[in-house]
Amino acid sequence: MADGRAERIADFIEPLRVRPGSKVHLERDFDPRYKGGLKKRQGAELLRTGVSLLAEYQDRLAAQDTYGVVLCLQALDAGGKDGTIRHVMSGVNPQGVRVSSFKVPSTEELDHDYLWRYAQRLPARGEIAIFNRSHYEEVLVVRVHPEVLLRQKLPPHGPGPGIWDRRYREINHWERYLTDNGFKVVKIFLNLSKEEQRTRFLKRIDLPEKNWKFSAADVRERGRWDDYQDAFSEMLSATSTRWAPWYVVPADRKWFARICAAAVLAHTLMEIDPQYPEVAPEARKDLLVTKRSLEREAPAGAPADPYAARHKKHH
Repeated sequence: MADGRAERIADFIEPLRVRPGSKVHLERDFDPRYKGGLKKRQGAELLRTGVSLLAEYQDRLAAQDTYGVVLCLQALDAGGKDGTIRHVMSGVNPQGVRVSSFKVPSTEELDHDYLWRYAQRLPARGEIAIFNRSHYEEVLVVRVHPEVLLRQKLPPHGPGPGIWDRRYREINHWERYLTDNGFKVVKIFLNLSKEEQRTRFLKRIDLPEKNWKFSAADVRERGRWDDYQDAFSEMLSATSTRWAPWYVVPADRKWFARICAAAVLAHTLMEIDPQYPEVAPEARKDLLVTKRSLEREAPAGAPADPYAARHKKHH
């Protein structure tokens, strides 16, 4: 873009991107408290700018009706997925955004392949689909809890050696297929520290209005912290690709995580660079005829084209 916004955003999110082919050790390579030299008081304005950009590009995405976007959000419990969605998408047209949360699979979903239920929630062209948890649960929760794998009705050879490498490969191929067909896949992992998770759990217990967010299952999962860190590290290493990169967003500071998420999504839309459709010459002639007809209907003393008058005044 001529004003350099795309370049500035790309530079800002580059430290968060997992380089394809790199070997990730999550705790060593990404700091959950990183804030890029920013201060919290700068955060509100930056988030407003990001939300404004998203609104602009989402409108163009919908009008062009050629591309779609799949945003995958992954995090441990209390990582901030819901808040990120609420704040980052606050300015977009809700008609063009669909949010799907994936819980324990239903009986019907277990009767299909493991990617089936995620494919049902993909966006149409012109839409943004947000997966609050995503198909990556199939190499995270399922890996940490092998008993879940046994409920997936796989054939005898299915759960055998090499299943995780096979699933990484299948997911990479699926995302490449989506990208080749005009559906951009962008993936954000909200990287929360163990201490910050403890603090947020205590807040959910102490504040009555947050009690509903807390579950004893969250604490049980916290007991598998190291297993999840290993699973996340392997997932990031194996599935950050040129066509569908992972971004590891520091999540200990919610305000900074939201800025980063907005920047990653804005960068994705800027790369697509959707354009408003051009009207064919014959259709433009019809528009001019209609315009003249509407202008003749203007009441005495009123501007023939009030929109043009307002536009001129503002510029």
